Amino acid sequence: MGGTFDPVHYGHLIIAETARVEFNLDRVLWIPAGDPPHKPGRVRTPQEHRHAMVLLATAAHPQFEVSRIELERSGPSFTFDTVTALRERHPSAELFFLTGADAILEILTWHRHADVIHLCRFIAATRPGHDLGRLGTVLPARYLQCIDTIATPGVDISSTQIRERVRSQASIRYLLPDSVETYIQKHRLYADTGESPAAPGG
Repeated sequence: MGGTFDPVHYGHLIIAETARVEFNLDRVLWIPAGDPPHKPGRVRTPQEHRHAMVLLATAAHPQFEVSRIELERSGPSFTFDTVTALRERHPSAELFFLTGADAILEILTWHRHADVIHLCRFIAATRPGHDLGRLGTVLPARYLQCIDTIATPGVDISSTQIRERVRSQASIRYLLPDSVETYIQKHRLYADTGESPAAPGG
């Protein structure tokens, strides 16, 4: 399960757990993006903060694991490179790439999408406001054969919403785990100070 996770929230966790149960997955590997190519120009929270928040959010789940595979690789975080590396590390594993339906609808813009679609199965999770029926009108049939879909509880939470609420000093309680909320407060993430937050220990 890849994403910027800026910050990770309950919507992410619900999607991951729903997929784990429905597809009987041995584990869900969370992969914070290092340099997301689809989000150019936006100032992102330093990757060590985003990694730390995912660690906090997933710590209590024995089948959730966090990977630094994209954080340790320079350049844009292309799905093709990540899945190829995971295939090399786990040659006998059946790999699923879990993401939101909104991202799957843009797969034809991904780097080497014609290759990546055959490297693993994709799981497209519904989010409120996104119609999975659109997949059939946007993607070729050979792509649809490699994509499974799941319906997740309609929790309309976004990282953008959380960042905006922090900037406006609104409550973010119950939108994400308490440990992540405490981390955001401790490091003053997303506060409108005019400065980018330093990396942990910086």
